[in-house]
Amino acid sequence: MAFRFRNFPIYPDLRKFIIEIYNLASELPKQEQFELASQLRRAASSILLNLAEGSMKKSDAEFNRFIMISIGSLSEIVAILDILLDQKYITPSNHAEFLLKCEDLAKRLYGFSRKLKS
Repeated sequence: MAFRFRNFPIYPDLRKFIIEIYNLASELPKQEQFELASQLRRAASSILLNLAEGSMKKSDAEFNRFIMISIGSLSEIVAILDILLDQKYITPSNHAEFLLKCEDLAKRLYGFSRKLKS
């Protein structure tokens, strides 16, 4: 059985992004390891996991629903990044760097969604 999600152009970029998010989470203060760090890791994993699960659905409409869930998880990461900035756990430049990556991935996922709809 082929796992088509592994052939999507965005797949390696999502894997790299998840590694970066996990590294960021591991740098958070100890008191956040079971709260924000854990939520950050779950949201990052959810992006890729929903893309993988959705790709195995029988219709593009079902797959598109999972892509939307992936985009929702990416939005969750953006909100967590804002909290991290407000708490001074990350620098403004680090925050901006991650936001650019999130925006790029969101645009690509939305593009993928539009392609499925056509």
